[in-house]
Amino acid sequence: MRTKLTSFFVTVLAFAAFGASQAFAQGFQLPNMQVTSTAFEDGGIIPIRYTSHGDNIQPGFTITGAPETTASFAIIFHDIEVAIGGGTGDVTHWVAFNITSREIPEGSLPAGSVQGNNIRGQASYMGSGAPYADRYHHYVFEFYALSDTLNLPEGASRDDVMAAMQGKVVAKAAYVGRYANAREQ
Repeated sequence: MRTKLTSFFVTVLAFAAFGASQAFAQGFQLPNMQVTSTAFEDGGIIPIRYTSHGDNIQPGFTITGAPETTASFAIIFHDIEVAIGGGTGDVTHWVAFNITSREIPEGSLPAGSVQGNNIRGQASYMGSGAPYADRYHHYVFEFYALSDTLNLPEGASRDDVMAAMQGKVVAKAAYVGRYANAREQ
């Protein structure tokens, strides 16, 4: 049985490698979109300034390597370590879209950007807010480069934004921060 499984996986890997090499031979390249921030390092601790326990200030970001076909960006910021109602949903902290600049300043969005609703039903940034004495939570900023803008109003839900992005995503990157509330409320 082990030999058959090994043979199967070798065949799948060879097929995948052949397919990928054919795609690259035909000029296909994966986008190398990257996101940086001066607020904290990717994978680092989110300073209290950017949390709901602090000043609730949205960090600034710089996006590089987005494809030339990028017309706008969307951001979804969520705490991936909370399972709402026993399901697969997590806590949406921020939704923003129709961002046309590769520079997103701290505390604001470029003109023309639109914000969707967070879990509180507010069209605004909601900083990290892990409960007191809880473990570190991982907060993910997902950045999507889109080939068009989204025809959605302010306050659109995360699900509506995700549905509207279908077929328009040309690149994706993530920036992760960790936070645990170390103060009593």
